[in-house]
Amino acid sequence: MLDVHAALKKYWGYDTFRPMQERIVECLMQGSDVAVIMPTGGGKSLCYQLPALALGKTVVVISPLIALMQDQVAQLADMGIPAAVINSSQSNEDQRATMRAAEQGAFRLLYISPERLARADTAAWLRRLPLAFFAIDEAHCISEWGHEFRPEYRQLSSLRLHFPDMPIAAFTASATRRVRQDILDQLRLRTPQKFIASFHRANLRYVVRQCDKQSHARLLLAGLRAYKGESVIVYAPTVATVEETVDSLADRGIAAVPYHGQMENADRRRNQERWMNDEVRVLVGTVAFGLGINKPGVRAVIHMALPKSIEQYYQEAGRAGRDGLPADCVLLWRPKDAGLLAYFIEKLQDPAERERAWQRYHTVRGFAESDRCRHLQVCQHFGQTPKWERCEMCDVCGNSPAWVTAPVEEERPKKKGKKTAASKAAAPKPVVAVKPAAPVKTGAAKPAVTAPAPRIAVPPPPDAELLELFKEWRRETAKRASVPAYVVLSDAALEDLCRKKPANLRELLSVSGIGERKAELYGRGIFAVFETFAKGARAAAQKAVQISPAEETLRLIAEGKSFEEIAAIRERKVETVVNMVADLVEKGRLKFQVEWVGEANLDTIQEVIARLGSQWLKPLREALPAEITYEQIRLAVAFARSREEQ
Repeated sequence: MLDVHAALKKYWGYDTFRPMQERIVECLMQGSDVAVIMPTGGGKSLCYQLPALALGKTVVVISPLIALMQDQVAQLADMGIPAAVINSSQSNEDQRATMRAAEQGAFRLLYISPERLARADTAAWLRRLPLAFFAIDEAHCISEWGHEFRPEYRQLSSLRLHFPDMPIAAFTASATRRVRQDILDQLRLRTPQKFIASFHRANLRYVVRQCDKQSHARLLLAGLRAYKGESVIVYAPTVATVEETVDSLADRGIAAVPYHGQMENADRRRNQERWMNDEVRVLVGTVAFGLGINKPGVRAVIHMALPKSIEQYYQEAGRAGRDGLPADCVLLWRPKDAGLLAYFIEKLQDPAERERAWQRYHTVRGFAESDRCRHLQVCQHFGQTPKWERCEMCDVCGNSPAWVTAPVEEERPKKKGKKTAASKAAAPKPVVAVKPAAPVKTGAAKPAVTAPAPRIAVPPPPDAELLELFKEWRRETAKRASVPAYVVLSDAALEDLCRKKPANLRELLSVSGIGERKAELYGRGIFAVFETFAKGARAAAQKAVQISPAEETLRLIAEGKSFEEIAAIRERKVETVVNMVADLVEKGRLKFQVEWVGEANLDTIQEVIARLGSQWLKPLREALPAEITYEQIRLAVAFARSREEQ
């Protein structure tokens, strides 16, 4: 059995544990069941990886995502820790070879999916392994009351039946009291040691703003310009919104990459890598983006719509500021978001599931519209009762970024004769105002208790040119090894490396995040970078080829390409292409072509527009025959609006 402190330094390159990690490791090594609730970025994976290494046996990790499992195995291999994954993406022969090696005790960690564990033959095979314990990652997926319930996770309750004496460890970043109890009940944990970290992320500033269509777009643009040069995640509610947002930003000179579940795996991975490597600073994604992402220096997470639950918002917003430094979590929502959420809720077939979804909806809607401290609301939602009433790090407590409250100028003049209050350049009003203290009849008002200020130790900034040169080296090293860049070295490790500038192997091992294996693998390359930097070498400028999506679409239409062909060329959905074409028609940059809709269909749509107007598409959709598509309606409406403009 290895000494855990020695292993922490040797393999992970860390001198000390984070809060609670050491106690969790000790419990697992003593054979106890544990339940761990630890925020995103708290270091959950080390809590089961280190005991596996120290015990010299195999820990079976049940994880929901193939890509996440593969990345963790690659990271462990890079640290010199034998690990493997068994999943459907492998050939049968590869799976059999891994299973044979596992029986011989070749791996300290073995990653499998809940579906694999549910197979009748899996339990019998696992009994032949030298097991230490089972680790359940994303354990909230087991609860019907959780925000990401997955029925296949319910089958994990069979673990106690098949392995009555084997310890089980459950890990999640977000779970309410009810979900926590459900996890304990479903997994049948026996007198488990419970570790629940504080849900108060004091370095994060929560800001919520209700918008209309115009202010929504302008505020997003203002926000991304305010964080220029910083890493930002933008969460969008639908695939179409992701693609349209990326195109809209590109037309305004802001490079962004999309990420959603309908993309090819290779395209998703490439875009994620470009963002992780700082080649592109802005990533626009759906809820499909986030699990397992280890990027400490994200300075802002911007939500473009109401999330479906507080848990989802907390988990996604929590991907900001994982380095412990100040970061912003901004929710820009519109009343129509509520309609979209309601639409999806009503699509649920199970009445109980639909009722739970409505409860989550009312809670998150209340969070957005409440005039109570946002950090306080989050903590109380998860069952934590702080002793303070004000955080001083949210809009309700009077703390908002300047770009949220500053006047935002229109991008272009409004249409003549249609001036509205929304078109004026006055400063947008916050969704809620900070309520003044209630008057007290006698005596002085008792001040609200304020949360203690976070102790943020801001390290000195590393040499920017040296850091960029090391990022270039990391990109090239990762590309040769066919692994994500963060597998080679994390951002935090690179920054510490640039601050300490080690001159020998002993000093290199003092860099946080560089253990003996990484020093052996990359030491020669690291010292070579220092040497070339001293001789004047600098990173090559990252030249982002910025092609305007609008200009590219105009060119392809001029070449006679169909909407389907343009969608394939631009790697977009047809709906996204149609919306861009319609926007170009409305702006007078593209001539409407009757063949896009068909003459008969156009006449039918125009008759309904004459009666109902062209402001809203939903009444038109309901009044028109089913054979007329949404895309045809959208194009005909754009034609009508362009004629109104003229």
